[in-house]
Amino acid sequence: MTDLFARYDVPAPRYTSYPTVPFWTDSPTTEQWIDELNKAFADEAATWSLYFHLPFCESLCTFCACNTVITRDHRREEGYVDLLSTEWGLYVDRVLALRERPLLGVHLGGGTPTFFSAENLEHILKPVLGSTRVDPARFEASVEVHPGHTRREQLVTLRELGFTRISIGVQDFDPEVQRLVNRHQPYEVTKSITDIARELGYTSVNYDLIYGLPRQNPDGFRETVKKTIELRPDRIALYSFARVPWIKPAQRSYKDEDIPVAGEKRALYEIARARLSQAGYIEIGMDHFALADDGISKAQRLGTLHRNFQGYTETRTSVLLGLGVSAISETPGCFHQNEKAFPVYERRVQQNEIPTLRGHLLSEEDRRLREQILTFMTRFEVELEPGQRDDARSFLGPMIEDGLVKISDGRLSLTEQGTPFLRNACMFFDQRLRQHEQRSQMFSQAV
Repeated sequence: MTDLFARYDVPAPRYTSYPTVPFWTDSPTTEQWIDELNKAFADEAATWSLYFHLPFCESLCTFCACNTVITRDHRREEGYVDLLSTEWGLYVDRVLALRERPLLGVHLGGGTPTFFSAENLEHILKPVLGSTRVDPARFEASVEVHPGHTRREQLVTLRELGFTRISIGVQDFDPEVQRLVNRHQPYEVTKSITDIARELGYTSVNYDLIYGLPRQNPDGFRETVKKTIELRPDRIALYSFARVPWIKPAQRSYKDEDIPVAGEKRALYEIARARLSQAGYIEIGMDHFALADDGISKAQRLGTLHRNFQGYTETRTSVLLGLGVSAISETPGCFHQNEKAFPVYERRVQQNEIPTLRGHLLSEEDRRLREQILTFMTRFEVELEPGQRDDARSFLGPMIEDGLVKISDGRLSLTEQGTPFLRNACMFFDQRLRQHEQRSQMFSQAV
């Protein structure tokens, strides 16, 4: 396997969308984006979910590739609450179905959502939840938290607003790894927030772990996994460290010799995989684990597992609407991203403009390939179109010879041995990537 990891450790997308962001070309105007939203909601069976991007962090975690604003000035909260309120109003005025179609989910991401006070979190959420059609039988609300910047009153407020899932950024419990990535977070603090969430009635606690961080080693990562199992989160996202220093210059502070790569990096995943399996966790997709009674495990069993910009999710909605700086939205026919530069986002919203930066209007071919990639990423097999079969045997020839994928009865399947190379196999469907020769400075490594 060591040779395989070295051979296939190439830059590859994570396929939370197709086309992937670097290959968005047919960008919609704001008017076209609104038209796409109304088109999606024209179906009376349409449902939607809502994402708020809350970008503020008090300090920079150097592993992070998210769009963040580093500040200790909490006076900025209220101004941002006003921006979100204005942006929401701009949509409601032009997409009436947002009040009529069922809202199935809300997710707060960042940044650090719990940078915001309990009062300001309520100011963000209550007007939206109070003016939309929430389906209580299917509704799920979740929040990402940094345990070192989370207080009981915030979790109480969110729970009262209907939040049921909390995602705790752990990354690694090793103090030296934490020091290198600038995220001081004692085990006791993580345990405390976990205990409070459960006491308050959160039904799903998720931990984010990252493998491949600087100076991670097998012994240290075993200890992190052991401590994780002791705390028994319902769900674990075990992410591969995306080293993209051309996007996030802070990652240039790491020494190359400190970064596990290829087989050495994958060995950390396999350590976690084996121990989590022994502890009763089920592997979901390519980087999630969950207890058997968690919603994402049930979704995998039922064949309803979905993947979008938040990774693997239980439910697929017709529309994902993103609010806030850099937030990404999607409909069946379009992707849309807000302005990424905070001052530009702020200025445009204050001018009562939907802050469109870019996006992509999907062609019919894009839609077909998007569905094939989504199916393959969630079910590990997919039907090939007749015109794809010879091309698949050619493009995936090395992976077929190595026993990582197989083609039989017109279906492409990932083998158990091929699980670590799912991203590589998906590249077959990615016609835009295949037509673009230079990709080394676009994506993180596949393994």
